[in-house]
Amino acid sequence: MRELYFRLPGTLGALLLLVGGLLATPAQAQDDILNELEQQTPPSTTSSVVDATFKSSRLINGHTIQTPGKGTMVFLISHRFGTLNSGPYNFFGLDQATIRLGLEYGFTDRLTVGVGRSSLEKTLDSFVKYKALRQSTGAHAMPVSVTLFASSALTTLRYNDQVEHTLARRMTYSYQGLIARKFSPALSLQLMPTLIHRNLVATDQDPHDVYAVGFGGRQKLTKRTSLNLEYYYLVPATKPSEVRNSLAVGFDIETGGHVFQLHVTNSQGMIEKFFVANTQGNFFKGDLYFGFNVNRNFTLRTQDKFSK
Repeated sequence: MRELYFRLPGTLGALLLLVGGLLATPAQAQDDILNELEQQTPPSTTSSVVDATFKSSRLINGHTIQTPGKGTMVFLISHRFGTLNSGPYNFFGLDQATIRLGLEYGFTDRLTVGVGRSSLEKTLDSFVKYKALRQSTGAHAMPVSVTLFASSALTTLRYNDQVEHTLARRMTYSYQGLIARKFSPALSLQLMPTLIHRNLVATDQDPHDVYAVGFGGRQKLTKRTSLNLEYYYLVPATKPSEVRNSLAVGFDIETGGHVFQLHVTNSQGMIEKFFVANTQGNFFKGDLYFGFNVNRNFTLRTQDKFSK
């Protein structure tokens, strides 16, 4: 039987070998073509900018890396009530209010300037933001976005003390490097190394330069809402007396042309000289200021479709 098995199918074996060869040849040819195409296809030379890391130019108290874009003006209303632990006599803080009104304008997609006026200490402020690096994917990918920030603040409050409050002594300057990364469509994180320079301090023991490191993030909850967190850690060697680290928790609602931000924080002021270098409240003992930011964008100049 074994001899018949090997000898009889001579013609049949040849046919089987022929059919097998015909079936194998196209598969091998297809593999060769695919290998050649892979070798001839050049790697991608394009990159894509990661946009909308945050939905507003403000995280809660402080700035984000976002700039409004060329020709866009932002009208910003920031509001803080009194502390929640102020009791029923002050309607748990609702009888008291601090407000800041601000305008920001994008001269380019990267460069923004802004001005504002706060009721706290009747302070005028101005700032400039420049987006130095933009997060991107693809060729020459950039892992983070970096925006440089500088501001000045002038206190116009009338004092009744014996100190000579000259124009120079009323000035405070703030400098920040805002470093952020959008890890996913839902999660963005930001690091904020900060320097506050105060020309006038309360005592001789208080430093003129205050250093802090801020941490913040945005977690998207739905298509139009997100949960935000912001914290500024004061470097102990430069920490002013009786000043605490700023902590804030917020909830953002995006509604078409504006962003509505609700939050609680232990900081009463809404510019860097206040919430970084002069936060007095204890977050965990009820010194919480409930407040909100309202951002409204206006397009004053449309971009040329041929411009880059």
